[in-house]
Amino acid sequence: MQFIVKAYDGKGMLEKRMAVRPRHLEGMSRLGAHVVCAGGLLDDEGKLKGSVLIMDFQNREELDNYLANEPYVQEQVWDKIEVERLNVVIPK
Repeated sequence: MQFIVKAYDGKGMLEKRMAVRPRHLEGMSRLGAHVVCAGGLLDDEGKLKGSVLIMDFQNREELDNYLANEPYVQEQVWDKIEVERLNVVIPK
């Protein structure tokens, strides 16, 4: 089951985001096939303002478990998270 996760950083979180980013990327690399695609959301100036993740998990509970342990969540970088189910038709 695929999900699209749109996660928006809180106001003024760019510096903290960059400090936490190595832990975030390390965790993403450990997820392997659960990550279909991922990238940073950019503002008009090209600075990171959030993330978009396309994830593949057996169910929403597994996605929620991942999110509970995501460094950007634990460190309160992400202020708002939107999750929707997705049907990926062109896989990586």
